[in-house]
Amino acid sequence: AEYRALRQQHSLLELCRTPDLATEVTLQPVRKIDVDAAILFSDLLLPLEPMGIKFDFVHGEGPAIERPLRSEDDLAGVRRFDPRESLGYVLEAIGQIKHELAGRLPLIGFAGAPFTLASYAIEGGHSSNFAHTKALMYGAPAAWHRFSALIADLIGDYLLAQIDAGVDVVQVFDSWVGALNARDYREFILPHTRSIFEKIAPTGVPTIHFGVGTGSILGELREAGGDVIGADWRTPLD
Repeated sequence: AEYRALRQQHSLLELCRTPDLATEVTLQPVRKIDVDAAILFSDLLLPLEPMGIKFDFVHGEGPAIERPLRSEDDLAGVRRFDPRESLGYVLEAIGQIKHELAGRLPLIGFAGAPFTLASYAIEGGHSSNFAHTKALMYGAPAAWHRFSALIADLIGDYLLAQIDAGVDVVQVFDSWVGALNARDYREFILPHTRSIFEKIAPTGVPTIHFGVGTGSILGELREAGGDVIGADWRTPLD
């Protein structure tokens, strides 16, 4: 109820971009239900905007990209940025949350993985079949790999910035990668996701790697990296 009250006054992006509000929302479940860890209130799409990919959240529908990327030229036009500058409000929120937690609980930070961020940018929102994404992936593999490598580099830097700001664990969300089979994952995704985990590894901070519908590629996810591999409800724990 406390969160819903805030959402009546502020958009989702306002909550994410305002450190005081992001801090409050992060702490609400800590106060309310005695959780084992606090999870940073943020959104995995935030890095898209400084890349030049504008988006908003449409009520009842979720994220909507203003101008989806549909060609090799579109992919080539994406900008590089410094997460410590462009996403500084997230890092400020982390500092405030850590101060409020005062060591009582660990704080989990997170970011989106290359396939999930790319698919949002290319599809224009959530998709049931990821047809546009796969068309670019199969039809322009060199452009796909350049784009994915850029995303991975930025996300690695973003997670390092979160770690420097104080998070105790980081999670890489590849929410939609379950749309790929093992062969495609290994060819088009694994090298880029692995580079994120390799960049984080020297910090010694624990890492979580999570996707949805990934029961058939859990081995590949493990190979890409992560101290913990997330399994969703479709996968029996045994």
